[in-house]
Amino acid sequence: MKFGGRSVGGAEAFRNVVALISNYASANDLVVVTSAMNGVTNSLIEAATRASQRDEKHVAEVTEQIRTRHENVCEQVITRTDEIKRTNAQLDLELRELEKALTGVSYLGELTPRSLDYVLSFGEKLSTLVLAGALHDSGVSVQRLTGEEAGIVTDASFGEATPLMTVTQRKLEKKLCPLIKDKKIPVVTGYIATTQDGVPTTLGRGGSDYTATIIGSALGADEVWIWTDVDGIMTADPKIEHAAQTIREISFMEAMEMSHFGAKAMHPKALEPAAKIGLPVRVKNTFNPNGPDTLILQDQRIKSVNIVKAVTSVKEASMITVSGAGMHGAPGTAAKVLDVLGKNDVSVLMISQSSSEANISLVIARSNLERATAALKESLLKESLFKEITSEADVSIVAAVGAGMKGTRGIAARIFRAVADEGVNIKMIAQGSSELNVSFVVREDDVLKSVHALHEEFRLGD
Repeated sequence: MKFGGRSVGGAEAFRNVVALISNYASANDLVVVTSAMNGVTNSLIEAATRASQRDEKHVAEVTEQIRTRHENVCEQVITRTDEIKRTNAQLDLELRELEKALTGVSYLGELTPRSLDYVLSFGEKLSTLVLAGALHDSGVSVQRLTGEEAGIVTDASFGEATPLMTVTQRKLEKKLCPLIKDKKIPVVTGYIATTQDGVPTTLGRGGSDYTATIIGSALGADEVWIWTDVDGIMTADPKIEHAAQTIREISFMEAMEMSHFGAKAMHPKALEPAAKIGLPVRVKNTFNPNGPDTLILQDQRIKSVNIVKAVTSVKEASMITVSGAGMHGAPGTAAKVLDVLGKNDVSVLMISQSSSEANISLVIARSNLERATAALKESLLKESLFKEITSEADVSIVAAVGAGMKGTRGIAARIFRAVADEGVNIKMIAQGSSELNVSFVVREDDVLKSVHALHEEFRLGD
């Protein structure tokens, strides 16, 4: 069971998690993975950044806020005085180490990826201490472990480390199986791990989910449960589409496609260990545990016959078009464009090229537009191949996702007709060879109409 940041966001949330774990522990062997309390990771990033700027006053304020927040929750969720003292003493040790780390960054005036990973590791260290203390206080036998202590070993790609699965599996089995056999629940820090040399690393976006699936696959779990603040994976963002429903079953590939396009789902990287061995992953709502949930399975086990499973969207996007008659038939033009963006740390969300090869359109995050446009103009316009670089700032991506689209005729026609009937103009289209999604770009003002039209067309609210 993995609990996200909102699931452990405050005293009441912690009590809820303790009750859930206690209820399931009586009939199941459990391993618990926990994220940092919501907002803490962002606070640590801010503290580390300000430390590199030698803003010692701000760093002291942030660390004190983090200390106060965890100590307050500890005193609210733990009833026994001796357990409160023990947990607070452990929190104090970790917070002192955090202060040392930030002081070191401040002295150097430099924040390296390695240093940032070390600072960020404290969010999960602190939350697991509080949860383990609360569980112990309620009579549940637990053992709190960091990702390193549990046995998760990665390469040295700080900020986005990759697990070394063979050694990790061996270490996890050796450490966790005896605890489970002794009816102790391991409470493991999500997101953080270590290199073979013992240097702290983080697993990047979706890291705590990743920790859960790594452990689940290594131990041969029956299922991995991801506890969030929503009723599973939805057919659309309920803030946009009020008729959105929980998708009861979805394939790993569909879930991965959805997460790329803004759906509140697991990161594709986090699904890989489970998908590799067919380990079912269930997404549940911590605050509505008996409500609907989503089960992610291998394709062949999916019972649903829905052609389209969900409609997702990515807002705050921009579109850049690179054009020039000289691009026609010239090999490597797309590579040159992508190379410029890659060197400037700009991720491309979507790409389309006309059959004439005279223009390439790309969609990127709006926050990167100015930097991307400037870099492309500086690098490309001095070549005769490229004539013009234009951009549109206020666009969004809308994507229809579903394995049932594969090999089904007329799906694109239905999608574009439904959107056109709402008076929406489509600026760009892309579909992968997997046929699991059809993506298109519209003005940001047209996102609501587009999502609603497709949700209605494919009867996803029924």
